[in-house]
Amino acid sequence: MGIIDRHIIKGLLANYLIAIGVMISLYIVLDLFFNMDEFTESVSGTTDVMLDIVSFYGARVFLYFAQLSGVITLFACLITLARMRQQRELIAVLASGVSLYRVAAPVMAFGLATTAMWYVDTELIIPSIAHKLARRHDDARGLKTYGVWFLQDRDDALLSAQQYVPGEGTIKRLLVIKRNETGHLSSIIEAERATWEPSTDNSEFLGTWKLERGTEKTRIEETGDSLAPQGDFVSSLIASYPSNLDPKTIEMRQSTGWIRYLSSMQLKELANRAEGYTLEQIQDARHSRFTTPIVSLIMLALGLPFVLDRIPAGVVAAGSKSLLVCGSCFLVAFVSQSIGSPTHLSALPAWLPVIIFAPITAVLFDRIRT
Repeated sequence: MGIIDRHIIKGLLANYLIAIGVMISLYIVLDLFFNMDEFTESVSGTTDVMLDIVSFYGARVFLYFAQLSGVITLFACLITLARMRQQRELIAVLASGVSLYRVAAPVMAFGLATTAMWYVDTELIIPSIAHKLARRHDDARGLKTYGVWFLQDRDDALLSAQQYVPGEGTIKRLLVIKRNETGHLSSIIEAERATWEPSTDNSEFLGTWKLERGTEKTRIEETGDSLAPQGDFVSSLIASYPSNLDPKTIEMRQSTGWIRYLSSMQLKELANRAEGYTLEQIQDARHSRFTTPIVSLIMLALGLPFVLDRIPAGVVAAGSKSLLVCGSCFLVAFVSQSIGSPTHLSALPAWLPVIIFAPITAVLFDRIRT
C-alpha cells in the first residue's frame, strides 16, 4: 500500500463513519417522528418509553445499514474524491505520472470491503435477530400476546394458537392440522398449553413443543375428495410435538416482509418446501441477495467518473450529476424489486439494474481523462 493509497483510505474511513452516523440517525429520527405515538400508547412513563425505543431501534440499526450500505459507501467515496479534486491533489497525482485509474483502485477496494460488511450483516446478524425485526413499534420488547394462525410447519402441517406469549415462548390453546400427501386432513393435535424445548442433538427438527393436556385425533378412514373431517378418528394422549417452528420463527413470521430477514441458506431451504406465490417471492429474494452488492458496486463506479477530474472547478456540478445518475440506478433497483415479475422471469427484477447500468458504467470509465 503506497502513500496515495493510505491517504485516500484515511479520508474514506473518516467520511464513511460520518456518513453512516448521519444517514442511519436521520432514518431513525424520521421513523420515530411518524411512529412516536405507537411507543407511548401501550406503556406509560419516560423510562419505559425510552427502553422500548432503544430496544426497537437497537435491532433495526443492522437492517437500516443493510438497506443504506451502498448509498453510504457512495457518499463517502464521492466526498473524499471531491475534496481531493477541490484541493488540487488530483493535479499533483497526475503530475507525478500516476493515472486517475490508480486513484480509483483503492476506492473500489474500499467498496468491496464495505460490501463484505453488508454480507456479514445480511447473512449472519440479521437472521439471528429476525424475530426482533418483526416486532411492531407498539411491542418493541415482545411483551404482548397475540394469535397465531396457520403457520406452515414440517410435512405441510399447519400450526395455530389462540394466544402466543413472546416473552415466555409459550403457546396457549395449540392446534396443529396435519395433512397427507394429497392435502387431505390426516390428524389434529390439540393442547391447552405448549412450551418450547430446543433440540440438543442432530435431530431433523429444531426442537419440541412440550404439551399440557395434549391429544391427537388420527383419521383412520378417508372418504370423499374434500378437506372436511369425514371418516372415523381415534384419539390418543401425546406429550410432545416435534416442530421447526420455534418461538423466534413464530415471531418472525408475524411480519409481512419476514422473507428478507433470512440468510441465503435459509431461503434455499425454504424454497424447497414452498409453493405458489410464496415461491416467487423467495426466488426474487434470492436473486436480490446476489445482485444487491453488484448494484452497490455499479453505483459506486457510476459516480467516480464525474469527480475523477484534474480540473478543480465545477465540483458541485459534477457531484450533482453523479448523484443524479446514481440515484437513477438506485431508483430502478428499488422499483424493479418492488413490482416483482412472473414466475418464468423471477430473475429479471433483480438483474434489471445490472443490465441497464453496467454498460453505462463501462462507457463512463472509458471517458475518464487520465
